[in-house]
Amino acid sequence: MRVAVDAMGGDQAPEVVIQGAVRAVDTYQVQVILVGDSSVIEEQLSPMDDIEGIRVYHADEAVAMDDPPLKAVRHKKRSSIKVAFELIKKKEADAVVSAGNSGAILAAGILTVGRIKGVARPAIAGVFPAEKSPVILIDVGANVDCKPSHLLEFALMAEAYASACLGLQYPKVGLLSIGEEGGKGNELVRAARPLFEKNGLNFVGNVEGRHIFKGDVEIIVCDGFVGNVALKLSEGMADAVRNMLNRELDASAQGREFKQMASEALDRFHRALDYEAFGGAPLLGLNCVSVVCHGDASPRAISNAIGLAAKYVDAKLVEKIALKMKGHDVNGSPSLMNEKGSS
Repeated sequence: MRVAVDAMGGDQAPEVVIQGAVRAVDTYQVQVILVGDSSVIEEQLSPMDDIEGIRVYHADEAVAMDDPPLKAVRHKKRSSIKVAFELIKKKEADAVVSAGNSGAILAAGILTVGRIKGVARPAIAGVFPAEKSPVILIDVGANVDCKPSHLLEFALMAEAYASACLGLQYPKVGLLSIGEEGGKGNELVRAARPLFEKNGLNFVGNVEGRHIFKGDVEIIVCDGFVGNVALKLSEGMADAVRNMLNRELDASAQGREFKQMASEALDRFHRALDYEAFGGAPLLGLNCVSVVCHGDASPRAISNAIGLAAKYVDAKLVEKIALKMKGHDVNGSPSLMNEKGSS
């Protein structure tokens, strides 16, 4: 398995990205292709004893986190993120991982490997820990402005992802809104609802933000603006809950004693809230597996994202999304092929 990693993408690149790549080679037995300024990467790698499984591929330029995405990708033709996707096109890599500018990742992917047929807008799928089942929130940042048909695409891609990679068969699907009643929501949500009802999804209607951590509805769909706010709020809350709980327990002898007695339960609680365990979120809809990490991702998160990318390739995620999109008309109802259950 060959995973191309954008070594120059992220707030702490390339140091943290390289550390994560080395960790992934040891943990997941993959080959990592570090794409970026080869002199800088090799300098970082030189003190490390064992770099077997790491390959360096030179790219002259990098897209900064604050660069206008499309403009940067078009003008920086040898940027590390664009070269990483070119390795896919050349069949020298099987997946791409980046902690860089998410807009640039999307633009480079579309311009280089293209979209799956039937997908107008690739979307980022975030996976949330919940009480009963993992919950997929889509889109969490790729598309700020959406049409109703785009939301339906997100739901269909998430359904294929849920089945192929999370073991969720026929997951319940909801539209994120400000109320469960059918008439609630903005114009986008109200217009999208009839499309969801006609497309053979296990659609349960509108859901509210409080449902994200319940797990009763496994796929929750929204535009990228709302989804990104929900994602960042959830991550901030998870960190705050961990910190406040530890602070309160450490504040007294009784609390410290309880913390020691309940250490295993508290460890499980902390792991459940640990968003770095996933490492990154898949960018669904491109003609290759692509995983997007946080800009401030740690080496552990980068490593886990590389492991996820390899897992998604093994699961044939791209092929299964393509099959799902082939069987649906995002502007209306399931196609005849889908209704007959044919593949």
